[in-house]
Amino acid sequence: MRLLLLGHGRMGQLVESLAPAHGCQIAGIVTSGGGTDAFGAEADVAIDFSIGPAVRANVVRLADRKLNVVIGTTGWAEDEAACREIAAKAGIGVIASPNFALGMHVFRAAVEHAARLFAAQGDVGAWIHELHHAAKKDAPSGTALMLQRAMAARGYSRPIDVSSTRAGAMPGTHVVGFDGPAESVTFSHEVRDRAVFAHGAIEAAKWLKGRRGWFAMADLVGE
Repeated sequence: MRLLLLGHGRMGQLVESLAPAHGCQIAGIVTSGGGTDAFGAEADVAIDFSIGPAVRANVVRLADRKLNVVIGTTGWAEDEAACREIAAKAGIGVIASPNFALGMHVFRAAVEHAARLFAAQGDVGAWIHELHHAAKKDAPSGTALMLQRAMAARGYSRPIDVSSTRAGAMPGTHVVGFDGPAESVTFSHEVRDRAVFAHGAIEAAKWLKGRRGWFAMADLVGE
C-alpha cells in the first residue's frame, strides 16, 4: 500500500522507516519547508503527523484528491468540526486519534468502565496525570484530554483534575486515579518506545483503505 506522509518530524520519520515492515511504501512526503508538491503523489492513504495548525488545510487538499487520511497530530481540536464537514462533503475516510497505541485504547476502555461505576459514588474524586518528554509542546496531552472526555461521556460529571509533567525523554505515561475516603484505584499506561504510535498509525491506514466516514481507534479495535 502506498502512503502519503504529511510531516517529517520525529513521528513522520518513524512511519517512513517502519512502513516496509507493514507491506507499505512511502509515495511522497509533504514538509513545511519543502512545499506541497508531494500532495500530487499517487497514494492510497495519507498519514498526517504534521502540526495542529496545518491539519485543516491538509484535510482540504486531501478532500480535493478524495484521499483518505489518518490524523495523529494534536492541537487542532478547534478545527475538528470544520474538518468533519469537509471530509463528509468529499466522501473521504478519516481516522483521527491523539494516540495510536493499541494498549492505550484498551486502557481507555477500562478507565471508561471505572468512570461509569464511580459516577454514582459522590465522594469519589478523579484525576489524570500525564508525563512526556521535555520537547512536547502541548500540555495537557491530547491523550489526557481524550481520557477526560471519555470519562465524562460515561457519566462522571464531577471535575477531573488534569496535570502534566514535561521532562527528559519520556515517550508518554498516563495515569488515571479514583480516590475515595478510604481507598484509591489507579490505572496506568506507559509507552517504552514511541515507535508503537507509528506502528499503530500504519495499521490504521491499512484498515482505513476503502472506507468512508469519520472513525476513531475504537472502531479499529472493534469496541
